[in-house]
Amino acid sequence: MSSKKDLMLGLFIVTAGVVILLGKLGVFGFLGRTLWPLVLLLPGLLLHVLFFGRRASAAILIPGGILTVYGVLFLICSFWGWDLMRSLWPILILGVAVGLYEYYIYEKPRPGAVFPMALGLMLLSVVIFIFTWLDTGAFYIIALVLIAAGIWLIYGRNRTKGGKWSRGW
Repeated sequence: MSSKKDLMLGLFIVTAGVVILLGKLGVFGFLGRTLWPLVLLLPGLLLHVLFFGRRASAAILIPGGILTVYGVLFLICSFWGWDLMRSLWPILILGVAVGLYEYYIYEKPRPGAVFPMALGLMLLSVVIFIFTWLDTGAFYIIALVLIAAGIWLIYGRNRTKGGKWSRGW
């Protein structure tokens, strides 16, 4: 055997040993558990690059937007805990809305029915997100804002005789 083949074989054996050792220490398990959303995020970003590099049509932005939003959502949950999904799940609907909206913006001529669908899904996502958020204790914040607004209306405004509120029925 030549010394070049011995060197290559030695590097292969050392690499295999390092990979096995890191696997037994749990490094790959951690990376797999934590960074798997990149499997969604990177293709979504690649689809955007293909469109903006003028290599694909605007229709590719629909799956690109969906995959990008889902990848970011799952990456956030992967780092900060999957219990966040209890309140962030409406973003799944928002991902479809983002994909449709990107398609609407960049497709020429603009497709007519796509914008109302994107807007409807966006509004649905926001409404569901608000109701989900209300379940987490945001009622206290809303109550305090309502109390502050009421106090401002009662005492904070300039009181003038015959003002707007004293006209009667």
